[in-house]
Amino acid sequence: MSKEDHYNEGMELFTQDRLDEAVAAYQRALREDPNYVDALHALAMTYAHQEKLDEAIQVGKKLIEIAPDDELAYTSLSIFYQQKGLIAEAEQIGAQARTLGWKRQLNEKKGSGNN
Repeated sequence: MSKEDHYNEGMELFTQDRLDEAVAAYQRALREDPNYVDALHALAMTYAHQEKLDEAIQVGKKLIEIAPDDELAYTSLSIFYQQKGLIAEAEQIGAQARTLGWKRQLNEKKGSGNN
């Protein structure tokens, strides 16, 4: 099976609320490609749904290292910190997400002005 197959299996298991099995599927995808952004997002969210916030935060940190321009990664990590009660960390990461959002919006406006 490919990393995409494992990821898709994990997504299907997640929708069935079979979270432990979904985690295992995402981990298999990540053994194929440790930097597979979609699988990292899904794994972090699954851990959060299981209330395994330390694990969700750990995966979220790895995700922003791998994909430093990924707004969703910062937003998710901020939410995980909030859920854990780490408000200062949540605010700091949330600010980084907003900054990325503003940069994206500016770039989109620049791009649409050139048409």
